[in-house]
Amino acid sequence: MRLTRPRLAAVAAVTLASLALGPLPAAQAAGTDAPARAAAAVAVAETAPLDRAGLRAALDAFHEAGMYGAHTAVRDGHARWRGATGYADVDTKQPMRADMEHRIGSITKTFTAVALLQQSARGRLDLDAPVGRYLPELVPGERGRQVTVRMLLNHTSGIGDYVLPAFPGIVEDPGKALDAQRFRHIEPEELARLGLAAPATTVGKHVYSNTNYVLAGLVLEKVTGQDAEAYITRNVIRRAGLKHTYFPASPRLTGPHPKMYESFYGYIEPARDYSVYDMSWAGAAGAMVSTPSDLASFYRQLLGGRLLGPAELKQMKTTVPAYDAAPGEEVSMRYGLGLYTLKMPSGGWYWGHDGAVFGAGTWALSTEDGSRQTALAYNLMKYQRFEENGTPKPDPVTPAMVAYMDRALSGGAPEKAARKSAEAAKAPFAPGLVTEDRLNLRAATVR
Repeated sequence: MRLTRPRLAAVAAVTLASLALGPLPAAQAAGTDAPARAAAAVAVAETAPLDRAGLRAALDAFHEAGMYGAHTAVRDGHARWRGATGYADVDTKQPMRADMEHRIGSITKTFTAVALLQQSARGRLDLDAPVGRYLPELVPGERGRQVTVRMLLNHTSGIGDYVLPAFPGIVEDPGKALDAQRFRHIEPEELARLGLAAPATTVGKHVYSNTNYVLAGLVLEKVTGQDAEAYITRNVIRRAGLKHTYFPASPRLTGPHPKMYESFYGYIEPARDYSVYDMSWAGAAGAMVSTPSDLASFYRQLLGGRLLGPAELKQMKTTVPAYDAAPGEEVSMRYGLGLYTLKMPSGGWYWGHDGAVFGAGTWALSTEDGSRQTALAYNLMKYQRFEENGTPKPDPVTPAMVAYMDRALSGGAPEKAARKSAEAAKAPFAPGLVTEDRLNLRAATVR
């Protein structure tokens, strides 16, 4: 389906946002008066024991709201629960399974940041050194002197995003553009150049950009002398003992996985499977594959202090506001180094990341002490619909997703979380956010 001209302007306003890899509430740049290294002041999340029946009901409600399929893992101390709902293949009605692999998008950024913090701990990398010290030919001149490695990792570099120019024609005919690039291989240096040539934002303000983490991967290669994906595999993935987490060597996943359906707000109709795709376009910013169980284990080890030393974990958890809150309102999300902290509807603050690539979404959060985690993977993207003027239509899926995550993390009543999420999701459409799902989930998580 080709975009009609009346709708094109509305959709184009959020297209770059929708192609970024993470779907949660990172918003407009933080104000200039926000301290660049302010640590988040957050309340300790209170949790209740696992209620497997309640988790099952909340997960099924996510499918019943319109999500094709989802699978999840929840861990609280020694207690664990895995579940799946809906379909891995909507045509054959193959059921989703809890052990399936999934593309995890921007959750890759946490792994990349851990690798760079390891190098910082060894004295091989200075987080506050200019990027031009490590990549003088790629980031020369004033920008190379002004932007630091830390700014790449917390998205305050002011560097634009490469995703839109990397997919020519994506606004005019998204299905055709995505199909044309399905088996294309693109080098990280090319992605970086596209991002560096894109319109810049203000240095020092948080504006989410995948180019930051492509550059971070190139910095990692410079200081280690190794391929970034190979280094992360050996020193982060294997160190954490993750058995089903990897950078794909081909467009195809190696293990059992669902089909991954991209709707692009209804402009790809019916939604099309993009589970087979060359992920070189995402690289160190978002190419990885994992399972919910592996992600729960990863964040448990990370926040429990088993992957980084105390000093490096403190750096990772030093945050900046992820968006400008309205006067008198609390900022409900703050971004650190490849890791954010987020306030959920029940009131608890959690740490983790999220990811979105064509057809696949993932969200993983943990309590700050690493005692409880949940990870959720789902296989329909850009399911939201918009009016001709860009106003979002009612969306039952996002509140159901937030309600499940809140229920899984806190153990609270799913009805309460769903009610708060649904009420918050009625907030006005917010401009300047990073991804399409962030447009809806920022409102859904601020209460």
